[in-house]
Amino acid sequence: MRRLFMVLFASLAVVFTSAAQNNPYEIDDECYRLFTRAELLLGSPEFKAANDSLMHRAIACGDKKSQTLFYVERMKHLSRLSQNDKSVTDQMMVAAAEELRQVALELGYKQYYYYSYDLLETYYYRKGEIGKTIATAKQLLDISIANGDEYGRWMSSRFMISLYLEMNDYVSARKAAFTAIDAFEKSNDPTVRRQSICRTYYDLADTYPVGSDSMRLYVNRGITETKLHLDTLRCRYYLAVLAALDKENRKYRNLRDYCAADPMLPTISRYGPAVFSIIDDIVSGHIDNQTIEAAQKIESTREMKFVAHVAEAYGQDALAFSLAKMLVVNLESKLSDVNQMRFLELSADLDNLRLHADLDERSAEVMRWSSIATWLVALILVAVLAFTFIEMRNMRRRRNSDAKMIADLRVANEKVRLADAAKTRFVQNMSHEVRTPLNAIVGFSQLLALPDGSFPPEEKDEFAGHIVNNTKMLTMLLDDILNASAMDNGKYRIQLEEGELHFMGRAAISSSEHRLQPGVTMDYSSDRESPFTFVTDPRRVQQILINLLTNACKHTSSGHIDLNSRVDSKRGMVVYTVTDTGTGVPPEMAEAIFDRFTKLNDFVQGTGLGLSICRDIASRMGARVYLDTTYTEGGARFVFELPIVPPEIN
Repeated sequence: MRRLFMVLFASLAVVFTSAAQNNPYEIDDECYRLFTRAELLLGSPEFKAANDSLMHRAIACGDKKSQTLFYVERMKHLSRLSQNDKSVTDQMMVAAAEELRQVALELGYKQYYYYSYDLLETYYYRKGEIGKTIATAKQLLDISIANGDEYGRWMSSRFMISLYLEMNDYVSARKAAFTAIDAFEKSNDPTVRRQSICRTYYDLADTYPVGSDSMRLYVNRGITETKLHLDTLRCRYYLAVLAALDKENRKYRNLRDYCAADPMLPTISRYGPAVFSIIDDIVSGHIDNQTIEAAQKIESTREMKFVAHVAEAYGQDALAFSLAKMLVVNLESKLSDVNQMRFLELSADLDNLRLHADLDERSAEVMRWSSIATWLVALILVAVLAFTFIEMRNMRRRRNSDAKMIADLRVANEKVRLADAAKTRFVQNMSHEVRTPLNAIVGFSQLLALPDGSFPPEEKDEFAGHIVNNTKMLTMLLDDILNASAMDNGKYRIQLEEGELHFMGRAAISSSEHRLQPGVTMDYSSDRESPFTFVTDPRRVQQILINLLTNACKHTSSGHIDLNSRVDSKRGMVVYTVTDTGTGVPPEMAEAIFDRFTKLNDFVQGTGLGLSICRDIASRMGARVYLDTTYTEGGARFVFELPIVPPEIN
C-alpha cells in the first residue's frame, strides 16, 4: 500500500511540474516579473510604483500585451481598494473599465475587453449591488452573442458560476459549470482553448458535499487539466484538505508546506493560511479559544465547510458545532440574495420584451407610412382610397393587438398573483420546518454550555450528535428548496451517460445510512448478480433513490429497509423498489403524497418536497415513481421504473 502511494504521489508530481509555467502569459520575462510583483501589491500604497515600472518596461521593449496588463492591474487595484476605501466610486470603476476596453481593442487583446466586464461584475457584487451585477453580466452576454464571440460567452458563464457559488446556490452553480465545460470542449476559438478549465472543475467540486465521491471525482479531473502555476497551487490546496479529512497526516503536511510556502496562496484562497493553522490545531488536538475565534473569523462558506468537516472527522464537536451555526446563518442570509437575483433576472427579461415590442411597433409604423407615401406619389385619388382602406384595416389590427396585449397583461398579472400566493404558502410551510431544527440546535447548545458536571460525557456526546443531525436536516431542507426552484425555472437538465445498476443502488445506500433510526437496518439486494450498464443520468437516479430511502428512514422506527433492483427485459425497464417496515401509506393517499408540501405526519421533519422532486425528475427522464398499493405486508413499498433505452430528452 505504501509503495502504491509513493507511485501515485510521483505521478502527481509529474503532472504538477509539467503544468507549472515560468511565464504563462507569454510576455517579456522582465515584464512578467514586474507584473507578478504588481499582482502581489494590489491594494497597497506600493502598487502604483510597481505597476508604473511594468508600463515603462513594456513600452521600452514594445510588449503590447504587457501594456494591456498595466490597465488590467490598475482596475483590479481599484476594486481591491474599494473594499476598505469609500472614496473609490462606481464612476471611477466604470471609467477604468472603459479605458481597459479601448486599449484592449487597440492593441489586439480582445480577451481583456471581456475581462473588464468580469472585474466590474465582481466589484458590484462585493458592494451588494445585485441589480448592477446582473445588468453587467447580461450586457457581457448580449455583446458576446451579437459579436458571435465564444470567448465572451465563456467569460460570462465563468462569472455566473462564481456568482451562484458566492450565494450558495449550488444547483445553479453546478448547471453553469457543466455549461461552461461543454462550451470549452466544443469551442474552436484559440483564445478560449488557451484558457485553463482547471478552475471550473474545482468550482464544480465545490457544489458537492466536502469529501463526497463527486467532489473527489472533479478534484481529480482538475488535476489532469492543470496549465498554470495557480492551477498547481489550487490542486495541492484541495488535496491537502482532503488528506486532512482522510487523516493522512504525512501527506497533509507535505501538501500544506508546499501551499504555505507559496506567496500566491491568498490569491486562490484568502483564508488559506488561517485554514491550515486551524487544521494543524485540530490534527494535534490542541483546540483552544484562540482556535475557535480564528475559525469564526473565516467569512468564506467553502473554507468554513472545509474546517467543519475536518473538525467533525477528528471528533472536535465544539468547533464543528460553532462553524455549523455560522453556516446556517450564512445560508439563511444568502437565501434572500438568491430570491432577489431571481427577481432581478425576471425584471431584466421583462424589460427586454417590452423594448423589443416597442421597436417592432415603431418599425411597423414606419413601413405603413412609407407605403402610404408611395401611393400618394403614384396617384392621389387611388392613394386616398388606399389610405382609407389601409387605415380601416390598421384600426382593426390595432384593436385586435390592443385586446391581445390586454389579455397578455391579465395573464401576466395573474401569474404574479399566483407567484405571490405561492411565496406566502412557501414561507408559512418553511417557517415551522426551519424553526424546529433551529430550536433543537439552540436547546442542545444551551445544555452543552452548562457548567462541567451538569451532564455526563455520554449525554454531551448525544447532545452534540443531535446538533449535527439537525444541522444536516437544515441542509437537506435547503437542497430540496433549491432543486424545486431549479425545476420551476426550467434550469434542471438531464445529462445522459452510462450508469451501472448495482453501483447506483449501493451508492444511494451509502449516502442514506446515517439517517437510520436506532435499531433499523438497511440493505441492498438484486435479482441480477452480474453488473448491468445502461444509458441514463446516474446522478439523478441516485438522487431519486436517496430521497426514497430518506423518506423510508423518517417513517421507520424499527425493523428493516430494503433497496432491491431488477432488470425487466420484456418491458425494457430497470426497476428499483424501496420497501420498509414503517408506518405505511393509506391507498387513498397514493397520489396525494407526491404533491408539493404534502405530509402524512406533520410531526415528521421535512418540507414535503422530497417525493414531489422524485416524480418531477423521473418524468424528465421518461421514468416513473409510484407507491405500490398492492403491497400489504406492513410498511410501504415505492417503485422507481426507468427505461433501459432512454427517450429523447430536450
